[in-house]
Amino acid sequence: MDPNGKGVHVSGIRETRKKQTRKAILQAAIRLFAEKGVEKTSMESLARAAGVGKSTIYGYFKNKQEVFLEFCEDEMNFAFSRLDQHAPDAPVLDQLLTLFMSQFQFVTENYEFGRLMIRETAFPHQPSCTQVREMNARYFEAIEQILSRGVARGELHAGHDPFYACVHFISLYFSALSGWYTGYASTHEEVEKSLRTLFGQALAGLGLPPGKQYEEELSA
Repeated sequence: MDPNGKGVHVSGIRETRKKQTRKAILQAAIRLFAEKGVEKTSMESLARAAGVGKSTIYGYFKNKQEVFLEFCEDEMNFAFSRLDQHAPDAPVLDQLLTLFMSQFQFVTENYEFGRLMIRETAFPHQPSCTQVREMNARYFEAIEQILSRGVARGELHAGHDPFYACVHFISLYFSALSGWYTGYASTHEEVEKSLRTLFGQALAGLGLPPGKQYEEELSA
């Protein structure tokens, strides 16, 4: 037992330093990944840019891919924390906009790194690892829960396929991101407006209910 609490104090200092070192590594990674890309950035150059030893950086991350995935994890946690501020019975459109706009704000905070992050997540150089598949599963589950609650409230019909519905909204989100990087939208407000329109049309459906020929295609 430590009556003076010195052990707790030392432990607190150690944890603070660990957080500062981790932050320095991630900030250096943002700069280098944006400049060179993940493939052309070495762990040695990353350690040098972060002001730590090469052995130190391996105490936090096994490789540069793990560093990159840390950003993906942070992005998801940031978006989920914003989504949690909504009541579960909030309109589906509002919840989807919060989730995807939170992601947009996180990804595009650094313009060039955001471009790289989108490319690496949409078109990775390597097949998805276990960590990526687990993150994707969490992501899809969050969207599916939003939609299933909408069905339970009678806001949406129950005939949709949950997986393909998620794919649909993610595809629309990437369309909005593309609009940002190609100059079709220049402010966050314009991006949110385009997402509101895209998601609103998807939720409402376009045109009249499908005729027999479309029903046969959907059930095939």
